[in-house]
Amino acid sequence: MAKVLYKPFGLIFSVLGGIAAGAIFKRIWGAAADEEEAPEATDETRGWGEILVAAAAQGAVFGAVKALIDRAGATGFAHVTGSWPGRSKS
Repeated sequence: MAKVLYKPFGLIFSVLGGIAAGAIFKRIWGAAADEEEAPEATDETRGWGEILVAAAAQGAVFGAVKALIDRAGATGFAHVTGSWPGRSKS
């Protein structure tokens, strides 16, 4: 039952996490590469190395922020309801 109740909260947390991850990555990229925007894969003027580094960094930031937001949301939900929304130990 907790999974069903948590579903709308999980969706909201995911959207907020995506927004936060985008903002965090933009700041990290700006500081590290001294550029405002990371290169896109279709940017003809950029080399493979730049594109792959940008994509890997973006993936790492998004993954970490998503895990942080999901875990914090599940922990908060469990604190309020007393029931863990994800998989339980079997």
